[in-house]
Amino acid sequence: MARLTGIYKDLPPNEFAVAQGLIVQAARLRARLDRLWADIEANGETEWFTQSEKTDPYERERPSARLFTATDKNYQAIIKQLNELTPPSKTGGKLEKLMQDG
Repeated sequence: MARLTGIYKDLPPNEFAVAQGLIVQAARLRARLDRLWADIEANGETEWFTQSEKTDPYERERPSARLFTATDKNYQAIIKQLNELTPPSKTGGKLEKLMQDG
């Protein structure tokens, strides 16, 4: 939150208020992505699953892998909204570096 707030702090007050909501949500999503990624690294993207002892197990995508994909899509959309809120000259390349650094 601090990094993004620093980038957008010079916006006009009404635009900064919009940016603040997006910044909070981006921070939440980023924290969730970090937790999900740690789980995926520890447990993998797929698992063996069966509905009951009478059926053969099959490999399926783990719920955390599916959540990671959906959360990442939402995170990227918010970052894009933030990027569109401020002209590139205003960010001085900081936003592009932030997105590369994750």
